[in-house]
Amino acid sequence: LHAVLWGALHCRDSILLMRPSTEVSPVPVQVVVKDPKGLLEKRREFLPGVVKPFKEVIRANIGDAHAMGQKPITFIRQVVAICAYPELLNSDMMPEDAKQRARYLLQGCNGGSLGAYSMSQGIDRIRKKVAKYIETRDGGIPSDPETIFLTTGASDGIVTIMKLLVSGHGRCRTGVMIPIPQYPLYSAAISELAAVQVNYYLDEDNAWALNVPELRRSLNEARKRCYPRVLCVINPGNPTGQVQCRKCVEDVIRFAAEENLLLMADEVYQDNVYAEGCQFHSFKKVLFEMGPEYSDTVELASFHSISKGYMGECGFRAGYMELVNMDPEVKAQLVKLVSVRLCPPVTGQAVIDLITDPPQPGDPSHENFIQEKQQVLSALAEKAHLSEQMFNSIPGFQCNPVQGAMYTFPRIQLPPRAVQAAQAAGQAPDMFYCMKLLEEMGICVVPGSGFGQREGTYHFRMTILPPLEKLKTVLENIKGFHQRFIEEFS
Repeated sequence: LHAVLWGALHCRDSILLMRPSTEVSPVPVQVVVKDPKGLLEKRREFLPGVVKPFKEVIRANIGDAHAMGQKPITFIRQVVAICAYPELLNSDMMPEDAKQRARYLLQGCNGGSLGAYSMSQGIDRIRKKVAKYIETRDGGIPSDPETIFLTTGASDGIVTIMKLLVSGHGRCRTGVMIPIPQYPLYSAAISELAAVQVNYYLDEDNAWALNVPELRRSLNEARKRCYPRVLCVINPGNPTGQVQCRKCVEDVIRFAAEENLLLMADEVYQDNVYAEGCQFHSFKKVLFEMGPEYSDTVELASFHSISKGYMGECGFRAGYMELVNMDPEVKAQLVKLVSVRLCPPVTGQAVIDLITDPPQPGDPSHENFIQEKQQVLSALAEKAHLSEQMFNSIPGFQCNPVQGAMYTFPRIQLPPRAVQAAQAAGQAPDMFYCMKLLEEMGICVVPGSGFGQREGTYHFRMTILPPLEKLKTVLENIKGFHQRFIEEFS
């Protein structure tokens, strides 16, 4: 528990203390993390033996499902266990379909062992499974295993594609369009690569919708200082939890075609859709259904991961990316680039095989697999609805529907005296609020300033992952804290 604040400051799902990439520079940005606000000193207050007015710290700052108590899917763990220790093939503890899958996976590994390197692009038979999975998801639209790259989580794929695309100097430096609020991986990678961050704002008043006029405004302004080449879209949204409609996806594709932008579709929450009337539409499917005018020309890189969904297998570090319309010579450079890191974790690749080809009807593990999957998704849907309702019942809170993903991103009204107190402490107002919440209630959330937000607005991101009863307690505690906070600073 004493490391919670440290994690909140440095975790990839939280605030990344890096300089925003607002300047055009051909050299990597030197990032120096200082502690002018005394935040690291605060960490010492959470060392063992220090008395606090709460029994535990609730780490609602990070989308780590298993850390928050979600149980692993049995079939996944059975197969991975057998692959890691093949002696279990002789055990009656494991169902026969798990043994068969383990044999299949081990046959695809060099030396029949998970401990051997795989091909840099990933194990062939697993990439074929991924391609088949995408074809089924998208209603039969073909997917070529040669365009599939297995990755060390979706983050690895996203950063790799950015590395491939960033070039130029001065006003010719690559600009990367990202949504605001955004997942801090994007701003951090842009900063690391010395690319130019190009912000476009999601429409909070319209359930965080993405609209083309805002994309065009952002693009036109960016062209005065850089060369925008990439448009990133996160759907379902992180941290905002929206699920973009079919028309929105079509509009974005048309915009990318008109402006010759490569589309990066972050679709890691595609299994996490809860709101009635909402549906996940993959960019690949919509692109091909729009016809050859778009499907033959628009460059697309889409990403998925085993860390979210119903699996929540963050620690295995695995994902995949699919490429559409990438020039063969550029793809050859990508193959060289991924070869530098040898291969993604082979245990994680095995999990990708299991989520893209789960137990089928008639298999011994099918019924239990479906039951566990539905339990996770149903619980998340209930908690998404509960969080939205509770936050909207608090005076001074405004929370859009949690249509998908794993987070709420409520807007909070802060009194002027609280803003002044934050400025005096050298903190962003929502950081000041979140630190108070952590210190007084033991609830760790991430301030909206860590994701970006419109000037003068304040938010925080909180996961919906805690068990239901604990989540109810967390929400009640936030409600009580907010009332006291307003009274103190009114």
